[in-house]
Amino acid sequence: MSILYLVGTPIGNLGDMSPRAREVLEAVDFIAAEDTRVTLKLLNHFGIKKPMVSYYQHNLRERGEQILRRIQGGESCAIVTDAGMPCISDPGEDLVALCHDAGVPVRVVPGPTAALSALAASGLPTGRFAFEGFLSVKASSRRERLGQVKDDPRTLIFYEAPHKLRDTLRDMAEAFGAERQVTLCRELTKLHEEHLRTTLGQAIELYREREPKGEFVLIIQGAEPQEAPAVSFQEAVELVVQMAGCGVSLSEAAKSVAADAGYKKGELYRAAVRRGEGG
Repeated sequence: MSILYLVGTPIGNLGDMSPRAREVLEAVDFIAAEDTRVTLKLLNHFGIKKPMVSYYQHNLRERGEQILRRIQGGESCAIVTDAGMPCISDPGEDLVALCHDAGVPVRVVPGPTAALSALAASGLPTGRFAFEGFLSVKASSRRERLGQVKDDPRTLIFYEAPHKLRDTLRDMAEAFGAERQVTLCRELTKLHEEHLRTTLGQAIELYREREPKGEFVLIIQGAEPQEAPAVSFQEAVELVVQMAGCGVSLSEAAKSVAADAGYKKGELYRAAVRRGEGG
């Protein structure tokens, strides 16, 4: 039994190909590639001749089992994506899981990643972040996902294709607010690399006039952290009950406590009623 190597490849600049990545691609028995035509260009550039098999979203189940059997039979395999690290927003994660389940050793040969390269250059907080990858092409699913992460305080990372950029920016502004900071990173490591730090609202205006070109990574500022209430919900309910016991109407007591404690009046009112019924 041999090894599965995860080999990172350049995301635009061939000068980013590491010596170790070249050595591994030259040494393995075969290469599993997202698109063999793209990988062939890379191999030809570095003078590497190696058998390849295609491994992508629509054949990963059947082809993954075939690759696993070859590795178990003694062959070593390198998996690559068209650009960057395999298994990141990529079907290679299924092959890695198969290998782990079968006890096949997995080794990483790190290389460029668009997500972290863009994050580092964004000028936005890097201490905590969440990688969201590509959003759905279906508008309703895309908006639902944005609604789920709108209150996340971490910096958010999205990939986007140029033909979808305008719709995505509009949906993001609706979900996050037009003033939310965004850095649009385009054509990373290539000749026309660009990093534009602005707001979602300003980005919409810019790309209303400018035709989006190239692959984008969108780095979105996280939501402002919500302040924790000064008192717990149960303490607030207790206070409503106490005020009602002193002659204040339950409705007025709930309204007063809600204003000070940050909870909703209706929730406090209903909880106080249940408390009274239970007592």
